[in-house]
Amino acid sequence: MATGTDLHEHPTAAAAHVPEGVRLHMFDGGTLKCHVENIKMNQGLGEEYEVPVPWFLVEHPAGLVVIDGGNAAECAEDPRAHWGAVCDVYWPEMTPEQACVPAMKAAGFDPSEVRYVLQSHLHLDHTGALGAIEQFPNAEVIVTRDEYEYAFAPDWFAAPAYIQKDFNKPDVPWGLLERTDDGYDVFGDGAIRCWRSPGHAPGHQSFEITLPRSGAMLLTVDAAYTVDHWEEKALPGFLASAVDTVRSVKKLHRIARRSGATVVTGHDPDAWPRFKHSPEAYD
Repeated sequence: MATGTDLHEHPTAAAAHVPEGVRLHMFDGGTLKCHVENIKMNQGLGEEYEVPVPWFLVEHPAGLVVIDGGNAAECAEDPRAHWGAVCDVYWPEMTPEQACVPAMKAAGFDPSEVRYVLQSHLHLDHTGALGAIEQFPNAEVIVTRDEYEYAFAPDWFAAPAYIQKDFNKPDVPWGLLERTDDGYDVFGDGAIRCWRSPGHAPGHQSFEITLPRSGAMLLTVDAAYTVDHWEEKALPGFLASAVDTVRSVKKLHRIARRSGATVVTGHDPDAWPRFKHSPEAYD
């Protein structure tokens, strides 16, 4: 399985059934300035580190799908006003143009054509689309019930990671996935599947995107936010359960092996530049 741009020359068998026109766009949502230990547990104590904040958009004949949306737009103007004390640990660097809606529009996409907003989890650097949900009038927000319930009442150590003003508001069109929905097929054609991968967050999910020509791409998101996590050389710097984290990575390895997927980790500063970024896309 690959962790860079060495994509398959031949699509997988599953890709043969995916409709034409499915494309994956990777957006650069800026960076987070932090320390190595905030990303890789007990490593590089005090050493400065800067990680990317990716988010994704899938074109599909049945509509557009936004995955996470990066940081909220407010982080481009006054991060501390929006995030508070968490900025002492994670400092977002982004321009207004890198926020979800402006970036989509600049790439030629109409937010009114978004059918789903898929949430890997509800941590602050993944709720950029939710923070602007009123600009997606026809979208349903898909998240696991476990993550939804935990985000509204997190434990004390996790509370700063959930910025309530991004998602705790009326009229959000929630669609909640139960534990029995593991492997949920968003359009019923194998193009986008949602795989439960808890550990970093109690209700985290990762996404298997199958493209007509490029084959499968596994977006681990924060189940493995660096290649070191993926290769079992480090635990994430922040997690809800070490045991669930390790088991989720094992599970994602099985999924990637089955489909021959290209693996896209969540915040790896070395791996991220090797992928195509919008306006280029994978098809």
